[in-house]
Amino acid sequence: MDVKRGLRIPIFGLGCGGAGAGAVERELAAADGVVRVYVNPATETAYVDYDPSETDPWTLERAVERAGYRPGRPVEA
Repeated sequence: MDVKRGLRIPIFGLGCGGAGAGAVERELAAADGVVRVYVNPATETAYVDYDPSETDPWTLERAVERAGYRPGRPVEA
């Protein structure tokens, strides 16, 4: 994996609790091509480093939805 990209994904309704952040992190980490993920519950934002040859922002948005939250539009970080 030579190329990786960073992405910021806003997460609506996450709040400051750690349980939701953990659920989102697990879903994102399970996606193919994800190298690193961190969810900050205070800012309601997921930070994802991924291999664009294995996944894309749309797929990562779906992972946030599977965790039970509504993602905002991903922004290149």
